Amino acid sequence: MKARCVHRCTHVLDREKTVEFYERALGFRVVRVQGPEDGSWSNTFMVNDESPFELELTWNRGRVDPYENGGMDMHLAFRVDDFDAYHRLHQEMGCIQKENPKMGLYFIVDPDGQRIEILPGL
Repeated sequence: MKARCVHRCTHVLDREKTVEFYERALGFRVVRVQGPEDGSWSNTFMVNDESPFELELTWNRGRVDPYENGGMDMHLAFRVDDFDAYHRLHQEMGCIQKENPKMGLYFIVDPDGQRIEILPGL
């Protein structure tokens, strides 16, 4: 028996803003969007060139209250090829939430508060 992790779902209030964040912050791109014809919700799937793992952004029309998305203990983690360049980009974007130089990592947050751990080395 085998199992492979294929995607992580996170709920978003502003789909376009969140897509733009992941495009700029981590080089993701949209590969498909699914949802009903009435547009009441959508699932936007994003990937980058470094992994087949998909990020699923779930949006619900009319939602105005922020999502929990697992709280501060839940997070995604990415290893990056140029830690210093990513750190500069994320500083410029103003999305660094917490730094831990002793452990050699930091956290950024997306527009919906989803924490993302940034680690050196692919």
